[in-house]
Amino acid sequence: MSTQKELVFDIQKFSINDGPGIRTNVFLKGCMLRCLWCHNPESNEPFPQLMFHSNKCIGCGTCLTSCPNGLHTMGAEGEHLIDREHCVGCGTCAGQCIGALEIAGKEMTVDEILKEVMKDKVFYDNSGGGMTVSGGEPLMHPSFTLALLKGAKELGLHTCIETCGYASWEHIHALIPYVDIFLWDVKETDSALHKQYTGVENGLILDNLRKLNREGASIVLRCPIIPGYNDRTEHLKAIGALAEELEHVLKVDVEPYHPLGKSKSEGLGKAYPLADLTFPEDTTVSGWIDCIASVTSKPVGKA
Repeated sequence: MSTQKELVFDIQKFSINDGPGIRTNVFLKGCMLRCLWCHNPESNEPFPQLMFHSNKCIGCGTCLTSCPNGLHTMGAEGEHLIDREHCVGCGTCAGQCIGALEIAGKEMTVDEILKEVMKDKVFYDNSGGGMTVSGGEPLMHPSFTLALLKGAKELGLHTCIETCGYASWEHIHALIPYVDIFLWDVKETDSALHKQYTGVENGLILDNLRKLNREGASIVLRCPIIPGYNDRTEHLKAIGALAEELEHVLKVDVEPYHPLGKSKSEGLGKAYPLADLTFPEDTTVSGWIDCIASVTSKPVGKA
């Protein structure tokens, strides 16, 4: 029995977009990158965070009296104010709220996670699915992620990990026996722009990707494409060239931008950097796919 614990901010069942078949996605909290377009901003920090969904608030005032530190107040115009600087994420207010407040991040052990994942094993068996570990960035918690994947394999599950690859090669290499498919993010092929958009350069990420390919691991390139940022022809063709270079890349998944991270950022009391962007047109996405496919023989499609 494993007693290791990490913060999980979601366990998503019946996922069909993050690996083959019907899957359960386990989202670990904490990430080394700060992507401008992050659609799970509640995943960034490795500690519990209070989220407030104003559209679900009925103004009952329960949070004002339940917070042990008095951090909820009402403004002059009736707006709900939270002193986030002093919030410790204890969850007392969320436990009393009917739905507008929640804590992002729950400590779970490997065994607790796998018990939840195994509830849907019949669906994995019938569809060729399994468990996908995502985040945040799972490799921010290398020993826990290794224990989780190893435990899943001992239970006979197909496994995937979604990673940005910004980690030590030692930690990535240790996962290889327990991962069936690596879902590898390629966010930007230009290193300077990668740093501008995510906070880090991409040299380590690409080095690790090439090492993983040499080890014979199965890889899917996952490529978020953001209008006005990384939708340049040069970047799209560089993705295709990378897929063609690496013999163990199975396919390229194009992930078109969506603005669903905006409401989550607002729930955390933060501004969303790309608030003015909207969903790209289908014809635009098709053009991205065609551009990548023009320089690779690997399958390219929308994730």
